[in-house]
Amino acid sequence: MLLDRFRLDGKVALVTGAGRGIGAGCARAFAEQGADVVCAARSLDQVEAVAKDLRGLGRRATAVACDVMQREQLERLVQQTMDEYGRIDILVNNAGGFPPVPFLRTSERAFEEAFRFNVTTAFLMSRFVIPKMLEKDGGSIVNISSAAGRLPMSGFVAYGTAKAALSFMTRELAIEFAPRVRVNAIAVGSVETSALAPFLDADARSKMEALTPMGRLGQVEDIALGALYLASPAGSFLTGKVVEIDGGLTSGNWPF
Repeated sequence: MLLDRFRLDGKVALVTGAGRGIGAGCARAFAEQGADVVCAARSLDQVEAVAKDLRGLGRRATAVACDVMQREQLERLVQQTMDEYGRIDILVNNAGGFPPVPFLRTSERAFEEAFRFNVTTAFLMSRFVIPKMLEKDGGSIVNISSAAGRLPMSGFVAYGTAKAALSFMTRELAIEFAPRVRVNAIAVGSVETSALAPFLDADARSKMEALTPMGRLGQVEDIALGALYLASPAGSFLTGKVVEIDGGLTSGNWPF
């Protein structure tokens, strides 16, 4: 059956930023399809709640408190996953983000922090995980990028530039590690998460929906389903691609 190719039985997934939003949604999608999942985020309470939900689906799930900006914590996260599960088949580099700031108010330090949060952390996680994948049956990496990395929008010089770099790094790694490790990314549009909530009053929502061809904001499940396709055998002929799950955007929909 074709739908069996979306199954992840016997696989182990590691998801950063898994305490809520897109990361939590990806973790649940993988667990629903049979994977055991390591959920990592800064807030242990949040990831423990997600892990508890996954255990309710009959899967093994581990919650790990991890600040992705701390290299030693990333190394510890990977080693803990290997110690407990003995393998890593799927990595989702989801942790990231940065608020919109006008260019002339963006400091050098802030620009570099945005790059580290969105790109260097994914580089390090991939650097630590890929050797583990190569020791076994290979694997799949999904980087959560953004439409802001391809659509210029005022105020997104730090975040957009960082996500553009993440998308290009995806292509670089895919070429280097094919066919054993597939590396893809999702260029996410505006998704209803807690990160967007502070900006999302009724007027902003209306404007953003009007500027989005599909006429609505994205839902976490929209992205989780894309990640499932990329991570599973269903996407086995796909690597080095940045899949745009953004409601059909051809220009920015940031209304401010």
